[in-house]
Amino acid sequence: MSQSITKAVIPAAGFGTRLYPTTKVFKKEFFPVIDRDGIAKPVILMLVEELLSAGIEEIAIVIQPDDLPLFQYFFQRPVKAGLAEKLSADNQDYDRYLLHIGKRVTFIPQETQEGYGHAVYCARNWVNDQPFLLTLGDHIYLSHTGLSCAKQLVEIYKEYQTGVIALTIMAEEIIHKAGIVTGDWLSPDSVINITKLSEKPDLNYARSHLQLPEIAHRNYLGVFGLYILDSYIFDYLEMDIINGQRYRGEFQLTTCLDRSLAGHPLIGYRVRGQYFDTGMPEFYRQTLWDFLLTQP
Repeated sequence: MSQSITKAVIPAAGFGTRLYPTTKVFKKEFFPVIDRDGIAKPVILMLVEELLSAGIEEIAIVIQPDDLPLFQYFFQRPVKAGLAEKLSADNQDYDRYLLHIGKRVTFIPQETQEGYGHAVYCARNWVNDQPFLLTLGDHIYLSHTGLSCAKQLVEIYKEYQTGVIALTIMAEEIIHKAGIVTGDWLSPDSVINITKLSEKPDLNYARSHLQLPEIAHRNYLGVFGLYILDSYIFDYLEMDIINGQRYRGEFQLTTCLDRSLAGHPLIGYRVRGQYFDTGMPEFYRQTLWDFLLTQP
Protein backbone atom coordinates (compact mmCIF):
# COMPACT_ATOMS: atom_id res chain seq x y z
CA MET A 1 0.00 0.00 0.00
CA SER A 2 1.38 3.41 -0.98
CA GLN A 3 2.31 5.66 1.94
CA SER A 4 1.88 9.42 1.85
CA ILE A 5 4.54 11.80 3.11
CA THR A 6 2.82 13.98 5.69
CA LYS A 7 5.63 14.74 8.16
CA ALA A 8 8.90 16.64 7.79
CA VAL A 9 11.86 17.38 10.04
CA ILE A 10 14.15 20.44 10.06
CA PRO A 11 17.26 20.16 12.28
CA ALA A 12 17.96 23.70 13.53
CA ALA A 13 19.92 23.23 16.75
CA GLY A 14 23.42 24.08 15.55
CA PHE A 15 25.48 26.88 17.05
CA GLY A 16 26.21 28.55 13.70
CA THR A 17 29.91 28.85 14.53
CA ARG A 18 30.84 29.60 10.93
CA LEU A 19 28.69 32.73 11.09
CA TYR A 20 30.10 33.98 14.39
CA PRO A 21 30.00 36.63 15.89
CA THR A 22 26.48 37.39 14.60
CA THR A 23 25.31 33.99 15.81
CA LYS A 24 26.34 34.90 19.34
CA VAL A 25 23.07 36.84 19.57
CA PHE A 26 21.10 35.85 16.42
CA LYS A 27 20.17 32.35 15.25
CA LYS A 28 21.33 31.53 11.72
CA GLU A 29 17.88 30.08 10.93
CA PHE A 30 16.52 33.62 11.27
CA PHE A 31 19.02 35.24 8.92
CA PRO A 32 16.93 37.16 6.37
CA VAL A 33 16.67 36.51 2.66
CA ILE A 34 14.58 38.63 0.30
CA ASP A 35 12.19 36.14 -1.27
CA ARG A 36 11.05 36.42 -4.86
CA ASP A 37 7.77 37.95 -3.66
CA GLY A 38 9.80 40.85 -2.24
CA ILE A 39 9.26 39.90 1.41
CA ALA A 40 12.21 39.68 3.80
CA LYS A 41 11.89 36.20 5.28
CA PRO A 42 14.04 34.26 7.72
CA VAL A 43 15.57 31.10 6.30
CA ILE A 44 13.44 28.92 8.59
CA LEU A 45 10.22 30.36 7.17
CA MET A 46 11.35 29.74 3.60
CA LEU A 47 12.06 26.13 4.54
CA VAL A 48 8.68 25.68 6.18
CA GLU A 49 6.96 27.12 3.10
CA GLU A 50 8.99 24.78 0.87
CA LEU A 51 7.77 21.80 2.86
CA LEU A 52 4.16 22.94 2.90
CA SER A 53 4.31 23.29 -0.88
CA ALA A 54 5.00 19.54 -1.03
CA GLY A 55 1.82 18.68 0.84
CA ILE A 56 3.46 18.23 4.23
CA GLU A 57 0.93 18.48 7.06
CA GLU A 58 3.17 18.47 10.15
CA ILE A 59 6.68 19.87 10.61
CA ALA A 60 9.07 19.27 13.50
CA ILE A 61 11.93 21.71 14.06
CA VAL A 62 14.77 20.36 16.21
CA ILE A 63 16.15 23.20 18.33
CA GLN A 64 18.31 23.98 21.33
CA PRO A 65 16.06 24.16 24.42
CA ASP A 66 17.04 27.77 25.18
CA ASP A 67 15.84 28.81 21.71
CA LEU A 68 12.26 27.66 22.24
CA PRO A 69 10.85 31.12 23.16
CA LEU A 70 12.28 32.64 19.95
CA PHE A 71 10.83 29.97 17.67
CA GLN A 72 7.49 30.01 19.50
CA TYR A 73 7.24 33.78 19.25
CA PHE A 74 7.85 33.73 15.52
CA PHE A 75 5.48 30.89 14.61
CA GLN A 76 2.94 30.67 17.40
CA ARG A 77 2.47 34.03 19.11
CA PRO A 78 1.09 37.30 17.70
CA VAL A 79 3.42 40.23 17.29
CA LYS A 80 3.79 42.39 20.39
CA ALA A 81 1.14 45.07 20.77
CA GLY A 82 3.47 48.04 20.37
CA LEU A 83 4.79 46.73 17.07
CA ALA A 84 1.42 45.52 15.82
CA GLU A 85 0.09 49.08 15.80
CA LYS A 86 2.93 50.13 13.47
CA LEU A 87 2.46 47.34 10.95
CA SER A 88 0.64 47.91 7.69
CA ALA A 89 -2.62 46.08 7.09
CA ASP A 90 -0.78 43.66 4.78
CA ASN A 91 1.81 42.89 7.45
CA GLN A 92 -0.87 42.38 10.07
CA ASP A 93 -2.43 39.84 7.71
CA TYR A 94 0.98 38.26 7.31
CA ASP A 95 1.32 37.88 11.07
CA ARG A 96 -1.96 35.96 11.09
CA TYR A 97 -0.59 33.83 8.26
CA LEU A 98 2.46 32.98 10.41
CA LEU A 99 0.19 31.91 13.26
CA HIS A 100 -1.75 29.71 10.83
CA ILE A 101 1.49 28.04 9.72
CA GLY A 102 2.53 27.69 13.34
CA LYS A 103 -0.36 25.34 14.05
CA ARG A 104 1.50 22.75 11.96
CA VAL A 105 4.86 23.21 13.67
CA THR A 106 6.21 21.22 16.62
CA PHE A 107 9.49 21.97 18.40
CA ILE A 108 11.75 19.15 19.56
CA PRO A 109 14.65 19.90 21.94
CA GLN A 110 18.14 18.57 21.26
CA GLU A 111 19.69 18.71 24.71
CA THR A 112 23.26 18.22 23.45
CA GLN A 113 24.45 19.14 19.97
CA GLU A 114 26.26 16.09 18.63
CA GLY A 115 25.87 16.32 14.88
CA TYR A 116 23.29 16.20 12.12
CA GLY A 117 22.57 12.51 12.61
CA HIS A 118 21.96 13.04 16.32
CA ALA A 119 19.56 15.92 15.57
CA VAL A 120 17.58 13.71 13.19
CA TYR A 121 17.45 10.96 15.83
CA CYS A 122 15.82 13.37 18.29
CA ALA A 123 12.70 13.30 16.08
CA ARG A 124 12.29 9.52 16.25
CA ASN A 125 9.27 9.40 18.57
CA TRP A 126 7.57 12.26 16.76
CA VAL A 127 8.02 10.65 13.33
CA ASN A 128 6.45 7.50 14.78
CA ASP A 129 7.39 4.77 12.31
CA GLN A 130 6.49 6.40 9.01
CA PRO A 131 8.40 7.87 6.07
CA PHE A 132 9.30 11.52 6.47
CA LEU A 133 10.81 14.39 4.55
CA LEU A 134 14.07 15.81 5.92
CA THR A 135 15.85 19.03 4.98
CA LEU A 136 19.03 20.77 5.96
CA GLY A 137 18.34 23.79 8.15
CA ASP A 138 20.60 26.22 6.30
CA HIS A 139 19.59 25.70 2.65
CA ILE A 140 16.84 27.31 0.61
CA TYR A 141 15.62 26.04 -2.74
CA LEU A 142 14.49 27.30 -6.12
CA SER A 143 12.73 24.97 -8.55
CA HIS A 144 13.27 25.06 -12.31
CA THR A 145 9.87 23.45 -12.93
CA GLY A 146 6.27 23.99 -11.91
CA LEU A 147 6.81 21.77 -8.86
CA SER A 148 8.81 22.89 -5.84
CA CYS A 149 12.00 20.93 -5.14
CA ALA A 150 10.40 19.20 -2.16
CA LYS A 151 7.31 18.34 -4.19
CA GLN A 152 9.49 16.78 -6.90
CA LEU A 153 10.98 14.48 -4.27
CA VAL A 154 7.54 13.50 -2.97
CA GLU A 155 6.44 12.57 -6.49
CA ILE A 156 9.53 10.39 -6.97
CA TYR A 157 8.81 8.65 -3.67
CA LYS A 158 5.26 7.92 -4.80
CA GLU A 159 6.65 6.30 -7.95
CA TYR A 160 9.39 4.17 -6.38
CA GLN A 161 8.11 3.71 -2.79
CA THR A 162 11.58 3.70 -1.28
CA GLY A 163 13.89 6.24 0.33
CA VAL A 164 15.00 9.12 -1.90
CA ILE A 165 17.92 11.52 -1.67
CA ALA A 166 17.80 14.71 -3.71
CA LEU A 167 21.00 15.20 -5.72
CA THR A 168 22.73 17.87 -7.74
CA ILE A 169 25.95 18.20 -9.73
CA MET A 170 28.91 19.37 -7.66
CA ALA A 171 32.37 20.41 -8.79
CA GLU A 172 35.21 18.56 -7.09
CA GLU A 173 36.37 21.78 -5.42
CA ILE A 174 33.47 21.64 -2.97
CA ILE A 175 32.83 17.92 -2.45
CA HIS A 176 34.83 17.96 0.80
CA LYS A 177 31.88 19.91 2.26
CA ALA A 178 29.10 17.56 1.12
CA GLY A 179 27.83 14.00 0.89
CA ILE A 180 28.62 12.38 -2.47
CA VAL A 181 26.92 9.34 -4.03
CA THR A 182 27.46 6.90 -6.85
CA GLY A 183 25.35 4.12 -8.31
CA ASP A 184 23.51 2.82 -11.37
CA TRP A 185 21.11 4.90 -13.42
CA LEU A 186 17.47 3.80 -13.40
CA SER A 187 16.44 6.75 -15.55
CA PRO A 188 19.25 8.50 -17.45
CA ASP A 189 20.42 11.73 -15.80
CA SER A 190 17.45 11.65 -13.44
CA VAL A 191 17.08 8.66 -11.07
CA ILE A 192 19.91 6.50 -9.77
CA ASN A 193 20.06 3.38 -7.63
CA ILE A 194 22.57 4.44 -4.98
CA THR A 195 25.34 1.94 -4.24
CA LYS A 196 27.69 4.16 -2.21
CA LEU A 197 27.46 7.33 -0.09
CA SER A 198 30.48 9.13 1.26
CA GLU A 199 30.46 12.02 3.74
CA LYS A 200 32.86 14.81 2.72
CA PRO A 201 35.27 12.58 0.78
CA ASP A 202 38.80 13.61 -0.10
CA LEU A 203 39.65 13.95 -3.78
CA ASN A 204 41.70 10.77 -4.08
CA TYR A 205 38.87 8.64 -2.73
CA ALA A 206 36.25 10.44 -4.80
CA ARG A 207 38.20 10.05 -8.02
CA SER A 208 38.72 6.34 -7.37
CA HIS A 209 35.29 5.35 -6.06
CA LEU A 210 32.61 7.97 -6.72
CA GLN A 211 32.94 9.20 -10.30
CA LEU A 212 30.22 8.39 -12.79
CA PRO A 213 31.12 8.23 -16.52
CA GLU A 214 27.89 10.06 -17.43
CA ILE A 215 28.84 13.05 -15.27
CA ALA A 216 31.29 15.62 -16.64
CA HIS A 217 34.93 15.16 -15.62
CA ARG A 218 35.74 16.43 -12.13
CA ASN A 219 32.07 16.67 -11.25
CA TYR A 220 30.07 14.44 -8.91
CA LEU A 221 26.54 13.78 -7.68
CA GLY A 222 26.23 15.57 -4.36
CA VAL A 223 23.49 15.68 -1.73
CA PHE A 224 21.12 18.55 -2.48
CA GLY A 225 19.82 18.94 1.08
CA LEU A 226 16.46 17.17 0.86
CA TYR A 227 15.69 13.54 1.74
CA ILE A 228 12.70 11.25 2.09
CA LEU A 229 13.64 8.52 4.53
CA ASP A 230 11.91 5.51 6.00
CA SER A 231 11.91 5.12 9.77
CA TYR A 232 14.44 2.26 9.74
CA ILE A 233 17.16 4.91 9.60
CA PHE A 234 16.56 5.59 13.29
CA ASP A 235 17.77 2.07 14.12
CA TYR A 236 21.11 2.80 12.43
CA LEU A 237 21.41 6.17 14.14
CA GLU A 238 20.61 4.58 17.50
CA MET A 239 23.33 1.98 16.97
CA ASP A 240 25.91 4.70 16.34
CA ILE A 241 24.79 6.68 19.38
CA ILE A 242 24.84 3.68 21.71
CA ASN A 243 28.27 2.62 20.45
CA GLY A 244 29.68 6.14 20.36
CA GLN A 245 30.40 5.72 16.65
CA ARG A 246 31.24 9.25 15.50
CA TYR A 247 32.65 10.50 12.22
CA ARG A 248 34.79 13.61 12.52
CA GLY A 249 33.60 13.96 16.09
CA GLU A 250 29.85 13.86 15.38
CA PHE A 251 27.05 11.40 14.74
CA GLN A 252 26.41 11.53 11.00
CA LEU A 253 23.41 10.71 8.85
CA THR A 254 25.33 9.90 5.66
CA THR A 255 27.42 7.12 7.21
CA CYS A 256 24.24 5.46 8.52
CA LEU A 257 22.57 5.73 5.13
CA ASP A 258 25.61 4.12 3.51
CA ARG A 259 25.51 1.16 5.92
CA SER A 260 21.77 0.73 5.40
CA LEU A 261 22.18 0.12 1.67
CA ALA A 262 22.90 -3.57 2.24
CA GLY A 263 19.32 -4.18 3.31
CA HIS A 264 17.36 -1.14 2.19
CA PRO A 265 17.29 0.20 -1.38
CA LEU A 266 17.86 3.92 -1.67
CA ILE A 267 17.52 5.97 -4.80
CA GLY A 268 18.84 9.37 -5.77
CA TYR A 269 16.94 11.94 -7.79
CA ARG A 270 18.64 14.77 -9.65
CA VAL A 271 16.44 17.71 -8.71
CA ARG A 272 15.30 20.14 -11.38
CA GLY A 273 16.24 23.12 -9.28
CA GLN A 274 18.97 24.79 -7.31
CA TYR A 275 19.92 25.00 -3.65
CA PHE A 276 21.35 28.08 -1.96
CA ASP A 277 23.57 27.64 1.10
CA THR A 278 23.16 30.15 3.92
CA GLY A 279 25.39 28.42 6.46
CA MET A 280 28.75 30.05 5.67
CA PRO A 281 29.58 33.75 5.20
CA GLU A 282 30.73 33.51 1.59
CA PHE A 283 27.76 31.35 0.59
CA TYR A 284 25.21 33.45 2.48
CA ARG A 285 26.50 36.61 0.82
CA GLN A 286 26.23 34.96 -2.61
CA THR A 287 22.75 33.62 -1.83
CA LEU A 288 21.44 37.11 -1.11
CA TRP A 289 22.40 38.11 -4.64
CA ASP A 290 21.88 34.93 -6.65
CA PHE A 291 18.52 33.86 -5.23
CA LEU A 292 16.77 36.87 -6.73
CA LEU A 293 18.65 36.86 -10.02
CA THR A 294 18.53 33.14 -10.85
CA GLN A 295 15.86 32.29 -13.39
CA PRO A 296 13.50 29.51 -12.24
